[in-house]
Amino acid sequence: MLRYILRRLVILLLSLFIAAVVLFVLLRLLPGDPANALVGVGATPEQIAAAQAQLGSDQPLGVQFLSYLGDLARFDLGNSFVSRSSVLDEISRRLSVTLPLTLAAFVLALVIAIPLGILAAVKADRWYGLLLSVVSQVGIAVPVFWLGILLVYEFSLNLRLLPSGGFPLRGYADPGRAIESMVLPVLTIAIVMSASLMRYVRAATLEVLGSDFLRTARALGESHTGALMRHGLRNAAVPVVSVLGIELSTTFLGAVVVEQVFSLPGMGSMLLLGIQQRDYPNIQGVLIVSTLLVLLTGFLADILQRVLDPRLRKEAR
Repeated sequence: MLRYILRRLVILLLSLFIAAVVLFVLLRLLPGDPANALVGVGATPEQIAAAQAQLGSDQPLGVQFLSYLGDLARFDLGNSFVSRSSVLDEISRRLSVTLPLTLAAFVLALVIAIPLGILAAVKADRWYGLLLSVVSQVGIAVPVFWLGILLVYEFSLNLRLLPSGGFPLRGYADPGRAIESMVLPVLTIAIVMSASLMRYVRAATLEVLGSDFLRTARALGESHTGALMRHGLRNAAVPVVSVLGIELSTTFLGAVVVEQVFSLPGMGSMLLLGIQQRDYPNIQGVLIVSTLLVLLTGFLADILQRVLDPRLRKEAR
């Protein structure tokens, strides 16, 4: 197990390095120069050259890339070209919005999807089991931003129960308003995500229901529910866990879109502002941190999958 963890850590670091290289190259291939964000429309060539020297964009790409890798090795994401503030500090501040949004939506999606997915499998021959399957298929096709707009229309404009967007200036120092501002975004992500998860939970449960070991447990006198709870759920959880890592990563990336719908000061608004201003440090910082979180999620999902399934550990040996 330890050898597998070390091997996965090496793969994670290598993947992060490749992502950093790809991001650096793609951003430099875009037309224009970030120095234009510091000077006016009618700037003279001398002013543009001075801005390029200030930002270092006049240096060869090789020099810029080595400097970029050196900063990453020191966990230094640099300073914004526009605001001159620390990119890492700004990302830390905005993650305090994006991470709670993502994790709360993920937990709520699990609470919805797991029991309904199991029910849809166990009662697949009943009308409500079929209805749950149809609802999950429809939910997958619903765009997350469209659902967010519908929730705003219903709960904010019609019922006037929740705010339509924004986040309190004091942040979590004003917990009541902070929680209120998170309710609709969390619901938006959780509903769409639970529809996808229900399908995987249902498929895994159906596979377990037709397994030999469950029929053997029934033949030994256990009830259908008891056999499923004692022997079936753990086996059904193994394939679902691998999907959960992908779904959590998708939830984090989907939160970027939802933040724009609800005007939340998270990673999404920082990324879009950086793109508009051609602020390379901000764009690189947000994408590197996002990539790292996605890779860590996959890494933890792989480890958890092997903890749940001893057969995988045996195959690795």
